[in-house]
Amino acid sequence: MLTLGCWTRNGFDPAAAREACPMRVRLGDVMVQMGLLSPSQRDEVVRVQAGCGRPFGLLAEQMFGIGAGDVEAAWATQYAHSADRCDPRDEVFEPRALARVERRQAWQFRCLPIRYEGEAMVVCTTGDHLLRSLRFTGWRIPEPCIFVLTTPEALGMALMRYYPMSGMSPELLSVRPEYAVRLSAFCEDDDEHRAA
Repeated sequence: MLTLGCWTRNGFDPAAAREACPMRVRLGDVMVQMGLLSPSQRDEVVRVQAGCGRPFGLLAEQMFGIGAGDVEAAWATQYAHSADRCDPRDEVFEPRALARVERRQAWQFRCLPIRYEGEAMVVCTTGDHLLRSLRFTGWRIPEPCIFVLTTPEALGMALMRYYPMSGMSPELLSVRPEYAVRLSAFCEDDDEHRAA
């Protein structure tokens, strides 16, 4: 969506667009930070998008050969930046939400269903496991999911409580997944998020 003040006499101004909404991390900026696009490539995609309205990630794939998996990882990083944080040890869990995921799946995908908000299920995971959880819920859970993020320790302790499984422990969640989402460039220190 374009905001007012992004158009100049010379056409669309990507810098003005970023300045108009500084608190929101844009997918193009994430892709630049990840080294997938250069700043000039990002700006070119934004200009084309302004004219056709197609999704940024799709245009980046078509214009610059960015892989769909890389776009997905960038999107997960963008999502993680704006996702709420929680401590699942302090949450009230709904049995019907917990029943939607099997014990093995909860541990494998680091996916902890908490409750329903309307028709959407609130699911807890860590920033490093967000992409994995998104993929899992995309094929396993038919209703929309709202993701909240927590620390590996807190998620591990909650998984032990609600999905106890022999041989599993909270320490296992501190191992970074193969397709970890790198949040350090876009998120403040975890202690700052917990304090907020």
